[in-house]
Amino acid sequence: MPKLKQILTFLSIFALILGLSHFYMFTRLNYYLQLTGSQSFFLGSLLTIYSLLTLIHIPVSRILPRKAATLLAWAIYPWMGFALILFVTLVATDAVWFFLKFVPLSHLPEPQSLLQFCFGVVALSVTGILGAIALWNGLRFVKVKPLMIKLDRLSKSLDGTRIVQITDLHIGALIKGDWLQKVVNKVNALKPDLIVITGDLVDGSVEDLRAHVDPLANLEAPMGIYFITGNHEYYSGVEPWCDYIAGLGIRVLRNERVSISAGTDSISFDLAGVDDWGSSHFPGEGPNLKKALRGRDPNKALILLAHQPAAIHEAAEQGVDLQLSGHTHGGQIWPFTYLVYLQQPYTTGLHRYNKQTQVYISSGTGFWGPPMRLGTAAEITHITLRSAA
Repeated sequence: MPKLKQILTFLSIFALILGLSHFYMFTRLNYYLQLTGSQSFFLGSLLTIYSLLTLIHIPVSRILPRKAATLLAWAIYPWMGFALILFVTLVATDAVWFFLKFVPLSHLPEPQSLLQFCFGVVALSVTGILGAIALWNGLRFVKVKPLMIKLDRLSKSLDGTRIVQITDLHIGALIKGDWLQKVVNKVNALKPDLIVITGDLVDGSVEDLRAHVDPLANLEAPMGIYFITGNHEYYSGVEPWCDYIAGLGIRVLRNERVSISAGTDSISFDLAGVDDWGSSHFPGEGPNLKKALRGRDPNKALILLAHQPAAIHEAAEQGVDLQLSGHTHGGQIWPFTYLVYLQQPYTTGLHRYNKQTQVYISSGTGFWGPPMRLGTAAEITHITLRSAA
């Protein structure tokens, strides 16, 4: 477990942000809609209840029966998404209202009170429309994203190798085994040579979720199926999960490297996997790329599985050709996409870090928290490797 001080610090900051944001939404809605005393009390009570439930729902859901935890998740997570959109909409509304103060409106009857109310209605309407779009986009089934990546050191004999990447599935209260089975069916239909799962598979314990993860045993790829840890595996019990996933016939790479061949060992590339970039805060080894690459043939192409894009800096130093990552969800709900840059060098897509090293960041196959996506799309990434030789 992380240090108690770190947990308390995080919860304190989260509670402060949650409280201030809900208070802001209350004051602005109260102002624009010009609510009566009883209406204001009802709105304040509702926002207070939701802010408190948002704060405590994760620890509470872990002690509830699964069905009750699922109901609680459906009550809280969509609100989180709508609240994010409402907050941004109200900030934009305030900005317009501020500049409108400099426009003479004396020719209109009671212009301020009328416009105030109209602004409130428009803010709520925009939030409702964007929220509905985000909810539809988040709940619709994931699509395949084709991608071609050229590697300078890839042997001509391996040109055309097909890799399917799935990541950030977040099997838990809202995403279950029947959904995962559909993902597995779609992945197998692509007939990949290699399948990689780049972390954040689960949100919950093995005891609660084993049946919902079991469809992964049906994945098929002649060159193998590989998994690395994400930060959520550490929140959910990393050791039990790694053991269970290995029992499904999936190779778990924890600071390890394997040779991926096309029939003979002489025609191959290296596939390495490291523990999550943030796992150094937990008991255990933490990410150790140097250990994974020890003794490798530098003439072979090297692909690294690393959950967080931030691992790219060390990956480039160690001569990695391609890093495959997830973690960011592409920001999941715009405009919070831009907050990703506070922690990660890239948000989504294919980037060339330097002359040799590229990184691809998937937007994620599932979602975390709100079952919503705005300005992003879930993906099953179908990568075709090309040789530059």
